[in-house]
Amino acid sequence: MCFERVKEIIVGTVACDEAVVTMEARIKEDIGLDSLDAMELSMELEEAFGLTIEEEALSKFVTVEDIVTYIDRKKA
Repeated sequence: MCFERVKEIIVGTVACDEAVVTMEARIKEDIGLDSLDAMELSMELEEAFGLTIEEEALSKFVTVEDIVTYIDRKKA
């Protein structure tokens, strides 16, 4: 599972407390991602994992688990 790497990227991109970043954490409400942060996070994740995140998928991410699941499926 890529949770630890996703967590590192979120903390580095958003500069939030890493204790907040859990699988259940809501991206907007708990972590505080705005649309600009979301685009930056998407680019960082794409670079780190060597994949493309479609805009429609990005808009459907609600929790950190959604991101991890998406990446795991794309990498499978």
